[in-house]
Amino acid sequence: MEFQDKSLRCVDCGEEFIWTAGEQLFFADKQFKNEPKRCKSCKASRANRSSSGPVSRERVETQATCSACGKDTTVPFRPTQGRPVFCKECFQQRKFAGA
Repeated sequence: MEFQDKSLRCVDCGEEFIWTAGEQLFFADKQFKNEPKRCKSCKASRANRSSSGPVSRERVETQATCSACGKDTTVPFRPTQGRPVFCKECFQQRKFAGA
């Protein structure tokens, strides 16, 4: 199959950019299914944004009752209904027991 340069529109800046025949061949060799969505400058700025460091998330601490021993504990997540919650000691016991 012979590829030809193709004009695409960037989803971030709205400018048109050329997807070259060589780039299309590369995509075909890698079996990529989707065409690129961003021009090279928007793709680079997006990559720099994500590599500048992780986005700090606020840690959630939730009061709960251990499903095994009944002790009040704090867990670093929001418990899901129907799933057991364990204190640190019971969690470690279950972890090493292979449960």
